[in-house]
Amino acid sequence: MANSAWSEKILALLRRMNNFYLPGSGRAACYRFEIDGAQVGWIPPDVASLLTRYPEVFSPPQGGAVSLCRSLDSYGKRSEAVDAVLQTLRQDSSLTCLRGWRDEQCDVMFSQCQCCMSRLSCCTTGLFGVKRYGVHINGYTVSDSGEVSMWLARRSPHKQTYPGLLDNVAAGGLAAGVGIKHTLVKECQEEACIPAAIAEKAHPVTTVSYTYEDEEGVFAESQFVFDLELPLEFKPKVGDGEVQDFYLLPIDKVKELLSTDDFKPNSAMVVLDFLIRHSFIEPDTEPCYQEFVAGLHQTLE
Repeated sequence: MANSAWSEKILALLRRMNNFYLPGSGRAACYRFEIDGAQVGWIPPDVASLLTRYPEVFSPPQGGAVSLCRSLDSYGKRSEAVDAVLQTLRQDSSLTCLRGWRDEQCDVMFSQCQCCMSRLSCCTTGLFGVKRYGVHINGYTVSDSGEVSMWLARRSPHKQTYPGLLDNVAAGGLAAGVGIKHTLVKECQEEACIPAAIAEKAHPVTTVSYTYEDEEGVFAESQFVFDLELPLEFKPKVGDGEVQDFYLLPIDKVKELLSTDDFKPNSAMVVLDFLIRHSFIEPDTEPCYQEFVAGLHQTLE
């Protein structure tokens, strides 16, 4: 693929993953979601209309915002009240994201440095546009001659989201009350059978952040990215069944695959960031270099 065509494919990926801020998006119609006076997300208008049925939990839209009632003045009260509403809304077939309900909880906070204000079932974050955090690991090797290759996972065809697509060697969302490094070690062990002694050598390198909207809501996500150089003799193995296979590929092949529909979109962004940081993509040869960097580090506003 010609370089210009590859660059356009990557720009299209970044626009897709940041489409909430593009002209013509649904942002202007969304309501700010506020807790105790602080904005923590964006609520689409169809969701806001459903929440008005529960005035003991959500205040009616006012001044462009939907707020949790002031009487819910603690983490526990907020979490219990919102969960009760969502359990009721699970019976509403119009909210497709609730059909895949899993008992996994994540914390609600506008930024990592804020205290946790509430918790939500992870599958419902798009209804409120709250930021969700995760951990992604770039597993790679360096040969004796200095050649870099990357381990990629092929997601199980039975996964609820992005079945059968290429992924990082391991990744996972941050559950409520669980630390970043703990999540990294756990996901490495469960998904790729990477021993803790190896996984703990991973280095935190950056975050990749983006906000997109689709028919299920607004998704603001920030991924904590780690690089993990794996021993040449080590081969990841399928662990908990979320992956069907692993491949060790040269960087040129990985770069080629990024521009196809065979990659899970946010994982493609994490790999793109790896290529930039390790100088496999450079500003002298990539005319869209600045656009790439900007698209990888958007913040929820």
